[in-house]
Amino acid sequence: MTQKLVLRNRRKSPLSQWRNMDWSLLLVYIGMTTFGGVMIQSVERNQGLTDWWQHWLTGGVGLILALIIARCRYEVLVNWKWIIYILTNISLGAVQLIGTSALGAQRWINIGGFHVQPSEFAKVGIIITLAAILSSQTRVRLLGFFKVLIITAIPWLLVFLEPNLGTSLIFGAITMGMLYWGNVNPGWLILLVSPIFSAILYSIYFPAWVAWIALMALIAWRTLPWGWLWMPIVTGINIVSGNIGQLLWNLLKDYQKDRLTGFLNPEQDPLGTGYHLIQSRIAIGSGQMFGRGLYQGTQTQLHFIPEQHTDFIFSAIGEELGFVGCIFVLLAFWFICLRLVIIAQTAQDDFGSLIAIGVLSMLVFQVFVNIGMNIGLAPVTGIPLPLLSYGRSALLSNFIALGLVESVANYSTKARQGF
Repeated sequence: MTQKLVLRNRRKSPLSQWRNMDWSLLLVYIGMTTFGGVMIQSVERNQGLTDWWQHWLTGGVGLILALIIARCRYEVLVNWKWIIYILTNISLGAVQLIGTSALGAQRWINIGGFHVQPSEFAKVGIIITLAAILSSQTRVRLLGFFKVLIITAIPWLLVFLEPNLGTSLIFGAITMGMLYWGNVNPGWLILLVSPIFSAILYSIYFPAWVAWIALMALIAWRTLPWGWLWMPIVTGINIVSGNIGQLLWNLLKDYQKDRLTGFLNPEQDPLGTGYHLIQSRIAIGSGQMFGRGLYQGTQTQLHFIPEQHTDFIFSAIGEELGFVGCIFVLLAFWFICLRLVIIAQTAQDDFGSLIAIGVLSMLVFQVFVNIGMNIGLAPVTGIPLPLLSYGRSALLSNFIALGLVESVANYSTKARQGF
């Protein structure tokens, strides 16, 4: 009997340790990374650069890391959550001390000749930490809600001070998505973002601001414990936010205001803050249905769009591959999101489910903001398009996140089968 078991184990395929992975998700990641390299090559074709090759090389390293992580049991990370959290904050703090600057921001650390961006890996670190904390509670109470916010606030502040507005916004999206999946009262999430909307409405339409404050007071009364006590507090916070928002807005210089609002009317400054947006829209619009053809886009090949290989890679896709190419990209991202939701729903525990939702929140926010930026529906924030934009740290962090999700898929099925 023992000999039969030994022979059976020897006959197992080397791939048996990964057989329960979500292979369709992995293949789409590989396909999108390959496609991203092709588009980066097109953008830089006449410049003699090799970023496309580095994109593929980084993707290959990321794929190996993802397969290794998928082979390991993700549950052990629960015991490492505080170590991961501390290392995340140390790496972000190191940026402030020994980081290198570029394009007006200090975001990178030079390690062995490579520029590493810790804020990209910090997104994965905060997903693991929040998933471990939220999974320990069947329902998040108010104290636990504030605990999550405080934990997120430290790395968020370190990223914001780089300054890196785009990544700090991603931290907010991750936190909101994981809190919602963690069964937090939706009213608390509305109250959490209410000061931002209060500051905006105060400057746009005063009656709407008053109505908003009244609505927030009602939500506080109905959703928070001791609502009668929280109503004046929430009302006061929103009133103060409106006035502080107006004060801070007046302190901004004109060029800073133009950068934040330029996407609403880029034609007001066509050679300044509106230049990227105008050229991007021209490129996408000129692609029409089937595009001008790979390597044939005039805006792309003549380099009318600065930094097109990073933040504005979608404009190259729109110009050279047209509406069909854009739909192809959107469908691929839709499929990735669908698989992440399925993995979250079928995970064997809350920790694994929350990891999948954290990755989903990170991905969805980046896709919406980046594509919105390319078509003129969002301000330029420096958020790359996952898997397609050039950026070694960003690509590696996406594959590490994939490895975590694949581990959830790999072992949730095995757990049900008694492995």
